[in-house]
Amino acid sequence: MPLSFKTEIHAAPAEAKDFLTFVNQAQSPFHATEQAALRLRKAGFEEIKEKDSWDNLRRNGKYYFTRNKSSIVAFAVGGKYKPGNGFAAIGAHTDSPCLKVKPVSKREKTGYLQVGVQLYGGGLWHTWFDRDLSVAGRVLVQTADGKLENRLVRIDRPILRVPTLAIHLDRSPNTDGFKFNHETHLQPMLATITKSLNGAAPPKNDAEASTETTMDKHHPILLHLLAAEMNVTAEEIMDFELCLFDTQQAAIGGAFNEFIFSARLDNLMMSYCSIEALTKSLKDPSSLAKDPNIRVVALFDNEEVGSLTAHGADSNLLPGTFERLSRATYDGEPNNNLTAYLESLPKSYLISADMAHAVHPNYFEKHDEGHRPQMHKGVVIKINANQRYATTAVTTVVLREAAKKYKVPLQDFVVRNDSPCGSTIGPMLSGKLGLRTVDVGNPQLSMHSIREVCGTEDVRHAIKLFEAFYEDFASIDARLTVD
Repeated sequence: MPLSFKTEIHAAPAEAKDFLTFVNQAQSPFHATEQAALRLRKAGFEEIKEKDSWDNLRRNGKYYFTRNKSSIVAFAVGGKYKPGNGFAAIGAHTDSPCLKVKPVSKREKTGYLQVGVQLYGGGLWHTWFDRDLSVAGRVLVQTADGKLENRLVRIDRPILRVPTLAIHLDRSPNTDGFKFNHETHLQPMLATITKSLNGAAPPKNDAEASTETTMDKHHPILLHLLAAEMNVTAEEIMDFELCLFDTQQAAIGGAFNEFIFSARLDNLMMSYCSIEALTKSLKDPSSLAKDPNIRVVALFDNEEVGSLTAHGADSNLLPGTFERLSRATYDGEPNNNLTAYLESLPKSYLISADMAHAVHPNYFEKHDEGHRPQMHKGVVIKINANQRYATTAVTTVVLREAAKKYKVPLQDFVVRNDSPCGSTIGPMLSGKLGLRTVDVGNPQLSMHSIREVCGTEDVRHAIKLFEAFYEDFASIDARLTVD
């Protein structure tokens, strides 16, 4: 007699659903930074500027600032903070591998208008074929009064596509694998020339002919689409930085609603969890009031290309922030501690939060037998003997102690000895600052694909772990006898 089976429809955790709201509005580092800022402002954080003086900070105060509109740093000052005390910090990044529009993108081939793109980061580029693509990023606009304004733009409908070649014209993908040239085969089509004739730019007069404009570099139809989204004219667009993205939104999936199918999980998942943990750790005002440290989140751009930029983790962004906070005045009190910054670093701790590799059911042999992270089984601690990750035994113990507060499960990961290992912002910041650092992340599949997969329960796991870290780091650190 066959067994009866009734599939119970499980509701996805609230944190997973809220992440969808975040990631579906964060198609570029600029948009991710904007979404983080919106959540911080809602939680009572005050925006400050790097170019201004920080001599009027307050204990129990909550602040944030952005750099390049693509990186953001937020911090909450403990009620018992004194210059020279430590920082409890979490670092993640806002960028993901993608295609970016070239500075001169206008292309025409055999009746099609194409947009020239360049590769950003180490993407699984074959996954970008046959997807419904659009663009998002920032645009520099010249206003009627001559000002140059930075504006965000996103076109929410599919306007671009990279089509594959029909199997009838090339049998090799089924025999030799799908091979393509990154320059010639990965350029998306925007329109047919036949349909675009009415959108062509008017001919230049003699005075304009010698001056190269944005219209000369990009198809007018693309500029008009951008202008319509921002309610400006195409002529007012001076320049832009645009990322291509898949217009299919992130979704909950799986038989039991246990998966998140989404672009940019690496690393907007950790960016989201970091911001959420910081704001949630402040819900009880007494928690911050008793804290002798400063709680920090830093979301950097350009991790996927090495971080050595003005707004990447290998810049002065975090060191400069720590130094300014150590030298600032609080509540009007004079700060006469000349070595406060150097004193603060050994007292501080950084969680480098970047997604981790879940064991793959079809390629399980790629994981070390004792280190096969699974979805829903907790945040992954990443360890590497060659220091591709910054984790040590001491930093692991601190994290495990924090995890006890909310009973957050943890998993361990090392790569096989015959496998290459990626890296994170952890080692560079640890080395730059002499900072105790641990590398962690939620397990996911299809990393660097246009469509990635992770577990719904793990969103809550990471938020609760980071929240406990902010709340309990000072007391855990006081128990450590390791200098």
